[in-house]
Amino acid sequence: MSKPVIDASAVRLALGKGSARVDILKGIDLNIGEGDTVALLGPSGSGKSSLMAVLSGLERADEGRITIADLDFGALDEDALAAARRGRIGIILQAFHLLPTMTALENVAVPLELSSQTDAFARARAELEAVGLGHRLDHYPAQLSGGEQQRVAIARATAPRPALIFADEPTGNLDAATGEAIMDLLFDRQRETGATLLVITHDPALAARCGRIVEMRDGAIVSDRRAA
Repeated sequence: MSKPVIDASAVRLALGKGSARVDILKGIDLNIGEGDTVALLGPSGSGKSSLMAVLSGLERADEGRITIADLDFGALDEDALAAARRGRIGIILQAFHLLPTMTALENVAVPLELSSQTDAFARARAELEAVGLGHRLDHYPAQLSGGEQQRVAIARATAPRPALIFADEPTGNLDAATGEAIMDLLFDRQRETGATLLVITHDPALAARCGRIVEMRDGAIVSDRRAA
């Protein structure tokens, strides 16, 4: 069994109090190994994105233990969590979330500079070339297509060589053909870098491209299986 990158036990999260309390995550246990590709599958409202938020340290769980790449996230304050994410975790979102006033090159270089990489721009250039955007380095997000923007987002996530990459509905804003090409690229970059990849999706066809499918319903894991 590969070394765990995600080790979560009895994770609970709720919103509100008393009669207004809503349980979002209901005792999640999840272990994901180094270099694995895993789909977190479920309909809207099943708790997928909330689970990603607590696993990435963007949200605090109410109960449970979360260890990411050998770090106990529950023992870290907000500043330490932010520092822990840099270089360890890459996040790719449906809406791209590129900085509009920065070029593609600058968008990829920023997290590298925050991680104190002295060769940030050279590495950013190499990563953009790896996703097929070597000719678009100086273009701003508004000058790029949706597929190109997501390629920049992939380059930004993979450039620091994180142990773990989260991709939350990465093809949700793309047409079918572009989405397929983006997923081909994402899996290619995952294999090249050796990162663990967790894809959050409601699409069974996309989930089937991963090595393992973890299915959620109503805040709980209802199945955990190898993909066919």
